[in-house]
Amino acid sequence: MGLQACLLGLFALILSGKCSYSPEPDQRRTLPPGWVSLGRADPEEELSLTFALRQQNVERLSELVQAVSDPSSPQYGKYLTLENVADLVRPSPLTLHTVQKWLLAAGAQKCHSVITQDFLTCWLSIRQAELLLPGAEFHHYVGGPTETHVVRSPHPYQLPQALAPHVDFVGGLHRFPPTSSLRQRPEPQVTGTVGLHLGVTPSVIRKRYNLTSQDVGSGTSNNSQACAQFLEQYFHDSDLAQFMRLFGGNFAHQASVARVVGQQGRGRAGIEASLDVQYLMSAGANISTWVYSSPGDSGAGCWSVSGRHQFRPTFPASSPYVTTVGGTSFQEPFLITNEIVDYISGGGFSNVFPRPSYQEEAVTKFLSSSPHLPPSSYFNASGRAYPDVAALSDGYWVVSNRVPIPWVSGTSASTPVFGGILSLINEHRILSGRPPLGFLNPRLYQQHGAGLFDVTRGCHESCLDEEVEGQGFCSGPGWDPVTGWGTPNFPALLKTLLNP
Repeated sequence: MGLQACLLGLFALILSGKCSYSPEPDQRRTLPPGWVSLGRADPEEELSLTFALRQQNVERLSELVQAVSDPSSPQYGKYLTLENVADLVRPSPLTLHTVQKWLLAAGAQKCHSVITQDFLTCWLSIRQAELLLPGAEFHHYVGGPTETHVVRSPHPYQLPQALAPHVDFVGGLHRFPPTSSLRQRPEPQVTGTVGLHLGVTPSVIRKRYNLTSQDVGSGTSNNSQACAQFLEQYFHDSDLAQFMRLFGGNFAHQASVARVVGQQGRGRAGIEASLDVQYLMSAGANISTWVYSSPGDSGAGCWSVSGRHQFRPTFPASSPYVTTVGGTSFQEPFLITNEIVDYISGGGFSNVFPRPSYQEEAVTKFLSSSPHLPPSSYFNASGRAYPDVAALSDGYWVVSNRVPIPWVSGTSASTPVFGGILSLINEHRILSGRPPLGFLNPRLYQQHGAGLFDVTRGCHESCLDEEVEGQGFCSGPGWDPVTGWGTPNFPALLKTLLNP
């Protein structure tokens, strides 16, 4: 009787109590700092929601990811095609039928899916969405440095119990865009002029990480790299062209992206999107670059791909399937010297993801040997630890809206630099008849950071209380949760990652 009642709820859309469930018990109920409510949304206003359908064979997929990413496995580098993945994880016919029937009964329109069919995005009116998701109450909000407008629900939602085997969560309700790590710092003061530089530019990065003018893409391989831009963060072609005229004169490069996938807005350029494109294309110079544009849920991001272009929703930096990049600065301002921790570099231990096996040895060693650990109550020692690597994140020059802007800082700067360098390594692998690197972390930890400059000085910011007094984790020899294994030394890293 109870199951029949819940099934009827797929059409009635008014189920509650014992016939409903909360798919995300950790839903945020507090408004993030810097965001303001503008009041309830109009019931007839439309919004899009994304429904995550239950995948099949997830454990098998995890096993395959480990096998193709482990250099000691005979499956290393034998990647699945997107079609292979789709065949493996595609939701069951029952799941597809049940969810589609539920959404059609609610009046959902213009639904579209992805190749794997595990994400379904539909348009509904606010009224329909609130009936579909009991507990949800949609409001307009504005916030962030660019005064972004979003529609979100401050209250948790529920789903009919009959959908529990079929829907993992619904996106677009309560997660707010993350705050960018980029900051514009005041100009440092320094005496003397020997080896002076006036901020981080492509030539400074290439000198520090031992990239010569010949370390660029060949333009002949099936190699590519990509950035994603979200929340109306757009780059401008004119900014990229001006950036390369100013800073790209001593290495071969491309002054325009190969393709933009999605909607490229005509408004003002975003500094984060501008930085991503300009430094991915100057570190990974002369390599075909795509930009994926979406009004989705986070700021921007970069990655290196080869052959097939793919786009999937972004993961948080603490995901065990992401190579996370921390931040460093020069030990002496304006001098290309050794690097120390950039105090705004993120890092630590995840409260969501458990520690993956590939980093067990490195993290255990750090926890047992570091003389500067915060109190144990301040972090989850058994969680996924990050970052994995680092790069310069302090004092960048960026061109945005045709204006050169100095002293831009944050790990949003270090990430495209490291991504571009990996693209160059993929170039060498492809030209040698080898597959691209794919998921780097298992190999990175097996090789104990070979090919990287170990950063051993500095700590990042933490809570300003009496117990830790603003000091978080500190760097040290080997891996640490501030700079990971360190920053790239291109010739050594290429030698380490070229074979097999």
